[in-house]
Parts: sequence; structure tokens; C-alpha cells
Amino acid sequence: MWKEHKKRFMGLFDSIFGGSKDQAETDTTPWIDLDTMEQLDTIVENSKTTPQAIFKHSTRCGVSRMVIGQFKKEYALEEGQLDLYYLDLIANRVISNEIANRFNVVHESPQLLVIKNGVVVKHASHGAINDVLLESFL
Repeated sequence: MWKEHKKRFMGLFDSIFGGSKDQAETDTTPWIDLDTMEQLDTIVENSKTTPQAIFKHSTRCGVSRMVIGQFKKEYALEEGQLDLYYLDLIANRVISNEIANRFNVVHESPQLLVIKNGVVVKHASHGAINDVLLESFL
């Protein structure tokens, strides 16, 4: 009986805090890892023809895990409509700071930025990320 209760509890825990390892392995979100400063120049250049988005995620934050889990479930754009970058804030804090400076936004975590023609046209943090309609920036 304890095993069944534990299984139910862990399933609930996983659904609230970002899912299990199996779900992470089946993630079909078209992430591009953002892990070099040079990529910021590429993002600016590419934003002239294709909208760019940066998802800043803290791997140590429960809220960030919850938000990214929901974001992945709801992401519905087709390949090529938008370039979606993933920034691990813990591993790449210097890049995160440069994003704040370059795009003139206050650092938050989690945070989503949409960039067109070299400028941020939308940014949101925490639960408001999942209210951003990426389709409206295509």
C-alpha cells in the first residue's frame, strides 16, 4: 500500500515541479542551447528575418521548473517559425548579464524575451511567460 501512495505522490510532485526524467528525455521543444556570447550577435542578426526567443531558466528554482514545464507542454510553433534559445542561468550567468545589458531588460528568472529586428519586442517573467502568445510575433 505504501508503494502505491508513494507512486501517486511522486506523480503529483512531478506534475507540479516540472516532470520526471522520462518527460525531460522526450522533450520535443526545439531548443537551441545558448552558451556563448557570440550567439547573441547571431540572435540579433537572425532577428531581422526570423523572430528569436530566449528562455532564461534557473535549474535550481522550483518556480522556473514549473514554468518551463508548462511552456514545453503549450509550445506549438512549427520548425522555422521562430528560433528558440534556452539559457541555463546557473551555468551561464555572464551571458544572462549581457542579455540584460544588451537588450535593456531587467534580469529575472525565469524569463522569456522575444526579439525582432534586433530589439526586445516582448518580455515576461514567472507565470506571465505562459501568457505570451508567440504566434503574434511571427
